[in-house]
Amino acid sequence: MKRIKILIADDDPSILKLLSYNVKKLGYDVAMARDGEECLEELAQNEVATVLLDIQMPKMSGMQALEIIMEKHPNTTVIMVTARTEITTAVKAIKLGAFEYLNKPVDLERLATILRNAVDVTHLKKTVHSLNEKVIKNKVFSGVIGDSNELDKIFRQVQHVAQTTASVLIIGESGTGKELIARSVHKSSKRYSQPFVPVNCAAISHEISDSLIFGHKKGSFTGATEDRAGYFEQADKGTIFLDEIGDMSLDIQAKILRVLEERTVRRVGEKNELKVDFRLICATNKNLSENIENGTFREDLYYRLEEFPIYLPPLRKRKSDIPLLVNHFLKNYCEASDIPLKSFSHNALDQLIKHSWPGNIRELRNIVHRSAIRTTDNVIHTVIFSKKTLKTSPKLNTDRSTDLIEDANGGIKTFDEIEQEAIERAYKLSNQNAAEAAKLLQIGRATLYRKLKKYGLE
Repeated sequence: MKRIKILIADDDPSILKLLSYNVKKLGYDVAMARDGEECLEELAQNEVATVLLDIQMPKMSGMQALEIIMEKHPNTTVIMVTARTEITTAVKAIKLGAFEYLNKPVDLERLATILRNAVDVTHLKKTVHSLNEKVIKNKVFSGVIGDSNELDKIFRQVQHVAQTTASVLIIGESGTGKELIARSVHKSSKRYSQPFVPVNCAAISHEISDSLIFGHKKGSFTGATEDRAGYFEQADKGTIFLDEIGDMSLDIQAKILRVLEERTVRRVGEKNELKVDFRLICATNKNLSENIENGTFREDLYYRLEEFPIYLPPLRKRKSDIPLLVNHFLKNYCEASDIPLKSFSHNALDQLIKHSWPGNIRELRNIVHRSAIRTTDNVIHTVIFSKKTLKTSPKLNTDRSTDLIEDANGGIKTFDEIEQEAIERAYKLSNQNAAEAAKLLQIGRATLYRKLKKYGLE
């Protein structure tokens, strides 16, 4: 069992030594600091339950350190250690958030009692914080299933960016749940009570783009039988989500850029422009940097979009979430179909976990439903995978959706997995030399750096 750590901060070596000795006798681990700055450094690096903090110290006083601790480490309890002449200051410290104070010389019985109570309060604070996080996560991430470390990182990123005004670019393969994450950002933001407007960029054709993006006035063209607000106007005061933005034509990209720069729209057939206030979230399954290089995506628009990128891992990178997802999809299917609840056998679940999931969560949901439909028993023993023909040739094409190769276990590796393995091997063979690795892979160094970032190999 991990021992509880107490941090003692005091500039007097004799007091530091004495307190350390007695705190250790009480069964705690001890860390020491000689001033306020060292105290904050120790807190930043290690998990500490309680701080014994001297009021008078060089570089940074205990009172200054207390204010920072209360802001940056609110779950940590602080006990002020003070000379009798500083009682008024100690009382002020309690008003600022300190748990209690001890007079010098420290009474050991009082030290034991206050430390025990302080540690209990720290534990309670952490428990409450954890429960609050779960409540927030369940509320904000409704529909997002999983408890893997990879998903937890996404949750924390959403928490960090949601309350800001930054544009968010969600990057992930098809079927990874990009719209669910976009909705989570919106629900966590100050705009949560305002509209969330999802837009499928791949479905916007050039002929009707002005009407869809900007809206139109009644009678402005044949078929305009009523006034219509465009996507950005619909999202006024709320959030607009541009899904698969990498599929837009250059002409439409230019129109989107204009709205982002001017924050105004003018309906087709209208003379006056209308100011719009919106939060922008975009998503793509493409490498926009490569699209910029080949001339299919505007560089100026890219820099408008990628203020805060969020990378969604594919399902094959978060396989520990598969059992939870399976149970979720199966439960929903059985309830919707009004049939007894089914379950997958251990062997069937193992098949699902071993699969490479090129179609990600969307593919998993379809396979769960298909398997449930074709099984009359309450336990599903056979997984009904798609009969889509998979290429097994080692020759790679540029079409990532179909270019798959068998791995050593008979599963299917995706293009990205093969590419990542090639980069890792080249990097190893070149002794981490980027220039040599790029030569081995026959790509430019800039391309290599982008791919290292993509696969988290920097």
